[in-house]
Amino acid sequence: MTDSVYKIIELVGTSSVSWEEAAKNAVEKASKSLRELRVAEISKLDMKVEDGQVVAYRARVTLSFKYGAD
Repeated sequence: MTDSVYKIIELVGTSSVSWEEAAKNAVEKASKSLRELRVAEISKLDMKVEDGQVVAYRARVTLSFKYGAD
């Protein structure tokens, strides 16, 4: 078995629909430039409010990916 190293980054995804969609947006965007994504963890959920109305859902996502070559 080969030992591995993983890097962890934090992203904030947004959506006008839901927190689930916001988290999905963050992971899908990251997957376009990062390889070997491993685990995504939701660390915080919040909403953007304007004039008393929710206008956006935001999900803070901690994402790990394999770092370096084996």
